[in-house]
Amino acid sequence: MDPLLCFPADLPAEVALALQSAGLGHHGVAGPEDLAAPGPDGRTTGYSGALVVAGEDMTAAVAFCRHLRLREVPLAPLLLAIRAEQVGELLLRDDLYDDFCVLPARPEELVARLQHLFWRTGQSMRPDIIEYGPLMLNLETYQAVVAGRVLDLTYMEYELLRFLAGHPAKVFTRETLLSRVWGYEYYGGARTVDVHIRRLRAKLGEEHAHLIQTVRSVGYRFGQVAWHPGVAQRNGAAAPGPAAASPAAPASQTTGA
Repeated sequence: MDPLLCFPADLPAEVALALQSAGLGHHGVAGPEDLAAPGPDGRTTGYSGALVVAGEDMTAAVAFCRHLRLREVPLAPLLLAIRAEQVGELLLRDDLYDDFCVLPARPEELVARLQHLFWRTGQSMRPDIIEYGPLMLNLETYQAVVAGRVLDLTYMEYELLRFLAGHPAKVFTRETLLSRVWGYEYYGGARTVDVHIRRLRAKLGEEHAHLIQTVRSVGYRFGQVAWHPGVAQRNGAAAPGPAAASPAAPASQTTGA
């Protein structure tokens, strides 16, 4: 998610703390002249939206909002934060912002208003995350945490763990993992997968190494198998008779190809 454009550059402490607590990246500017310079990601328009804090200078805040709205590509969504005594100055200016918030405000309210605006524009403040038991993978920052402990993974270790955790309970052969994780152009042998699996288990630690399971003579799977044929039969599933079609292969022989 692109950073949030903030005005002024020196935000009130409670506003800055709310953004930091929500994990929302932001970039402050002192005025319209700063928008000509590349933003933190090297682009001039790489912002998810804007937060304008009026402070004591309502005139400057309104002027900055008007500048953002009159650009060739107007910046939206825009949240305007004002003081209680400035509410009357919003009269006939509702085209300059998408929502407003009265300061001082609880951090939860400020973040909730931003979340609502992002939702309306099809964005999300929550990063893409894969969670399985004690394991959490942040797909935006390439970080992995198990039981609150940050894992120091190489790029390919992370990619292998991400792929496996993204397909829990499915069994993948070494050849499938090579093609899906390393790519079809990779000419290394299946031994490469075994080495990376061993390193991942070591970094997960003895307590969590079982998250990656070996399926003998087939390959690897992540997590537990959810298939219980006995339960299916007790729930009324008919057992295959002599004329029935061949039963499906057991889970331990299923591949993700």
